[in-house]
Amino acid sequence: MSGDDQRPVQRQGRGAASNPSGRFERQQRAVLDGDEPGAPLPKLATEIRVDASRSIISRNDSPDVPFSQSINPYRGCEHGCIYCYARSTHAWLGLSPGLDFETKLFYKADAAALLEAELARPGYRCEPISLGANTDPYQPIERELGVTRSILEVLQRARHPVGIVTKGTLIERDLDLLAPMARAGLVHAFVSITTLDVELKRDLEPRAAAPVARLATLRRLSEAGIPAGVLFAPVIPALNDHELEQVLAAAAEAGARAAGWVLLRLPHEVEALFREWLELHHPLRARHVMSLVQQSRGGHSNDPRFHARMRGTGGYADAIAARFRLAVRRYRLDQELPPYDVTRFRRPGPQLGLDL
Repeated sequence: MSGDDQRPVQRQGRGAASNPSGRFERQQRAVLDGDEPGAPLPKLATEIRVDASRSIISRNDSPDVPFSQSINPYRGCEHGCIYCYARSTHAWLGLSPGLDFETKLFYKADAAALLEAELARPGYRCEPISLGANTDPYQPIERELGVTRSILEVLQRARHPVGIVTKGTLIERDLDLLAPMARAGLVHAFVSITTLDVELKRDLEPRAAAPVARLATLRRLSEAGIPAGVLFAPVIPALNDHELEQVLAAAAEAGARAAGWVLLRLPHEVEALFREWLELHHPLRARHVMSLVQQSRGGHSNDPRFHARMRGTGGYADAIAARFRLAVRRYRLDQELPPYDVTRFRRPGPQLGLDL
């Protein structure tokens, strides 16, 4: 246990300001008496470990998400987005959803082999797979490890449809795979843009790509023929909600054809981490932000019910939904992306071809 684990002081390049214990840990971290609150904090290095999972595809039957299958090449995310609902999943590993989530990362070294084996099973039924449903498949360590690319290579060979969500520009590296897949009706890509304010982005998402870089990526995806959209997510009351129309207008100009939005979710430990972040960065606005969050979550900071968890309920949530509908029509972001073509699927095996 380290004395600086709980100190609410922001480290450069990190989203969380502390490292509170996960809800399943028996021991609680605490600040040691010898710590000086004003002392410089040591730089936290990123640790990369192998994820020993023996399966690769996660399945869900949630009625409020547009996919039934997903793959997460990584656990934890170096982008460090303070609001990320996936932070709470690090507690299942006996780690903190705070700084551990963005510094102790796990990668699926055997992802390609595991995926090929699953797709080859006689009972496998081809349905679109989502990449990026939990943590970003194009976070910085992907440049070195290439797990996401290895997954796409398997999906390309099998002619299997995939949907991608990312805040990273590294997706451009894989245009050589994605462009031919798009021509075959096998891929959609969404770029998540939370804000166009560079300073707010730096605090909210310290290691994610800059807003202008994400817009440039969206443009390149579109120019390469990849059906692309934008996610304005999360909508944070009294913090970035005023940017809704600006973000959608900029994305449409960059080539987006569709759009989505998600209201801020604060499950489990994420609530305390976000409150701490608000007090550090926006202390005069913190109470108002949380008041609007709770108005939209039935008096709580999170509402896990299907259909309510993504959009919220009540007057504020309804107002955001109405603004979104108007903006989508105004900027022509209500175009339907072409349907995935599941008929092209070829089960992996000795005769599996490479052509599309």
